[in-house]
Amino acid sequence: MIIATFVAVVIIGYLLGSIPFGVLVARRMVKGDVRQLGSGRIGATNVLRTVGRRAAAAVAVLDVLKGLLAVIIAGLWVDQGYVVIGDFALGALVAQVMAALAAMAGHNWSVFLRFHGGRGVATYFGGLIALYPPAAMFGGEVLVIAVGLSRFVSLGSIIGAVGTCAILVPLVIVNGFPIEYLVYTFIGTIAIIIMHRDNIARLVSGKERKLGEKTEAGDLP
Repeated sequence: MIIATFVAVVIIGYLLGSIPFGVLVARRMVKGDVRQLGSGRIGATNVLRTVGRRAAAAVAVLDVLKGLLAVIIAGLWVDQGYVVIGDFALGALVAQVMAALAAMAGHNWSVFLRFHGGRGVATYFGGLIALYPPAAMFGGEVLVIAVGLSRFVSLGSIIGAVGTCAILVPLVIVNGFPIEYLVYTFIGTIAIIIMHRDNIARLVSGKERKLGEKTEAGDLP
């Protein structure tokens, strides 16, 4: 029964993550498909460049909530239950990490968009807010500072994700924090880096767009 519960929270997390808020908000505000604009992604950055600030703010908040709700639902549902695998008892915290990662996967490869989507940054931080808020606050501050200094959202997103993972290494090894926090940030950071591989290539070649630069319809990379 508990195994079915673990599977259920992962499915719910994935479906929550799959909700394409970027597409829905852009369609409502400009009657267009954000996937045909700018980078073709459904996240807040592309919405900011192609639709506007209000739409981008709404998308960012909603994408954060996807990760946040996935973790909350998993924690409430699994509660005191656990699965024993060998010498390990996998409980609510493991289920929450699985649900948060599933929400990221849903955002990046949405079942409602033929397995296309965004890059998972906002959803990643949403899950981390629910798991361990101080790490999310630290990573968010690093992201904002990096974007402010470089004017590259992609670079700031990567640095912010790496920062959350880096700060948890000593906390887990030295202070005995749950290793699940580090597992989540490590896997999430790797996923974010992979999803930004085209941005990394443009950063290296000097062709990456800076924050505030507008894109035109059909300006796909």
